[in-house]
Amino acid sequence: MKRPSMRMASIINFVWVALLVAIIGWGGLTWDGGGKPIESDWPAITQMVAEGDVEQINIVNKELAEVKLTEKAIEEYSQQDEYKKIPRYGEFQFYCTIPSVDAVREDLAEIQQQSGNNTPVKYEIRSDRWMNIIGSLIPWILIIGFWVFMMRSARGGGGGGNVMNVGKARAQVYDKDNTENRVTFKDVAGLEEAKQEIMEIVDFLRRPQKYRELGGKIPKGALLAGPPGTGKTMLAKAVAGEANVPFLSISGSDFVEMFVGVGASRVRDLFQQAKEKAPCIVFIDEIDAIGRARGKNAGFSGNDERENTLNQILTEMDGFATNSGVIVLAATNRADILDKALMRAGRFDRQIEVGLPDVKEREAIFGVHTRKLRCAPGISHEFLAKQTAGFSGADIANVCNEAALIAARHDKKQITKEEFLAAIDRIVGGLEKKNTVMSAKERYATAIHEAGHAAVMWLLPESDPVVKVTIIPRGRSLGATWYLPEERVHVTSGNLRQRMSGMVAGRVAEQTFLGTIGTGALNDLERTSNMAYSMVAFYGMSERVGNVSYYDSTGQRDAFTKPFSEQTAREIDEEVRRLIDEATEEARRLIEANREKVERLAKLLVEKETVFAEDIEAIFGRSASEERKAAETAEATAASTEGVVENEPAPKAVPAPEATDNAEEQSEVVATAE
Repeated sequence: MKRPSMRMASIINFVWVALLVAIIGWGGLTWDGGGKPIESDWPAITQMVAEGDVEQINIVNKELAEVKLTEKAIEEYSQQDEYKKIPRYGEFQFYCTIPSVDAVREDLAEIQQQSGNNTPVKYEIRSDRWMNIIGSLIPWILIIGFWVFMMRSARGGGGGGNVMNVGKARAQVYDKDNTENRVTFKDVAGLEEAKQEIMEIVDFLRRPQKYRELGGKIPKGALLAGPPGTGKTMLAKAVAGEANVPFLSISGSDFVEMFVGVGASRVRDLFQQAKEKAPCIVFIDEIDAIGRARGKNAGFSGNDERENTLNQILTEMDGFATNSGVIVLAATNRADILDKALMRAGRFDRQIEVGLPDVKEREAIFGVHTRKLRCAPGISHEFLAKQTAGFSGADIANVCNEAALIAARHDKKQITKEEFLAAIDRIVGGLEKKNTVMSAKERYATAIHEAGHAAVMWLLPESDPVVKVTIIPRGRSLGATWYLPEERVHVTSGNLRQRMSGMVAGRVAEQTFLGTIGTGALNDLERTSNMAYSMVAFYGMSERVGNVSYYDSTGQRDAFTKPFSEQTAREIDEEVRRLIDEATEEARRLIEANREKVERLAKLLVEKETVFAEDIEAIFGRSASEERKAAETAEATAASTEGVVENEPAPKAVPAPEATDNAEEQSEVVATAE
């Protein structure tokens, strides 16, 4: 039999002693010494005094009367049924609450005068000695207990929850020898340029001598900047796995605390840990929580806790003391608001843009996320990548998970292409609302609206290809025209004008076929107006306004101050209205010229609720965008055959001017929104 440890034996002995003390105390409280006095009232006591049955009365604390009977009275009362339990040998037999001391004196004086019985009365002040002792000891017990707790907290190490460790950095340390859950560049699909940029840091940590022989210095830090969900944190984990060095990870919000000076103290402790483990990588996620530009926010004073924390980071990264062998990686999706002192060379030497993946990178990301899925044979990652233009890595992971959930909901054994497409629709457009109550007139109006969108976009050569059209309510829209934006590196004014024509085509179709307009074009008009203002005020695509851009890429311009005069503002408004009117007229011309085909498409929508590109092609013929692409391909082939085309580097990709954080950034949708 295994003997208990010393600690366990001490606990058992303590429990036995506590149990014994509790039993003794309970016995002392419940033992009545031959019977407990019986509770009565003062009128009954005065009656006993008048009859001569009371030997003595004790008035305790001016509120309680204890009555002692004569031996003869005890014998008489004990023979009565209601007083059978009267204590025979107790000090007192009855007790009661008195109205007041003066009332007691008056009643006893009156009884003595009437009956001649003189009962002695004794007054005393009684207190509980043990309760007084315990009450005086409680403050000392609390003081000693708090002192012991503080001393134990001071001796305890590394537990960030201890009181004395409030200034310790709460960084998660990943040891280089820990191979579990290690992430490498093989686990990060896409981001080829970012990988190549950051591999130099990894190579320096692996083979520093090669660079030192040439006089090179290790970069102090690298900032990963890009939209949410593009893989910045995953890339940092891969750097740690590839470099095979200790890795300290912490969030920017972990430095922020209600106590003054805690943030700076945690920064010092973090870099002290990193120096002890050098060569080492420190990763600060969401650094914008403490790295905001100083002086931009109201109430941002010199004693602000965030500013003190930022100052300490600046000092640790490149101050009087050097941190050799410590590389700082940071991630943010708001690089424009960071302090300039933090962004200068010598602190963050490199700013690595981690942007949205292109079609090839999305294909590789689908390959990573479908490894653990039970997909049906023939699932094309290339096809899925083309359907998810503008999706981030996190969005693609969500698509794969949503497809698995949809397949499981329908009791399927494998995930097919239909589940992936349904997942894309669910993420971009929202949940289907097939049970929405709509009258036949409303369904036809929605069908006319969406048919107008689809027809104009199908007939314009610079427009994006239409994938499908539906009048099934989804999310906040009553219907939607789904089209995939071409991943262009150069967007022209002609392309933007034709996009605007496709957006206003739904409103034009309502006016043409129904003779009225509804509220369903709100989203279309909003996007059209934003695109027109961008063309005029940002991209300089108006001859009247000229080659002037009022776009502020720094974000430092005062929101209440316009960078142009009232006359220029009026000209911008007039040019925006002119662009929208021209797009509207072009849409009306195409709808009038194809009136019968648009009506056929609307009736088909009412019948099927959802039509695809094949159905639209059966009505309108081959789309103008496909003919344009075919002509461009033929021209390029002929030019290359003649030796006209020279090898030139591809221009750098620029974001489409209408790109937003919502559906347009993913799979663009023209929606009828209520």
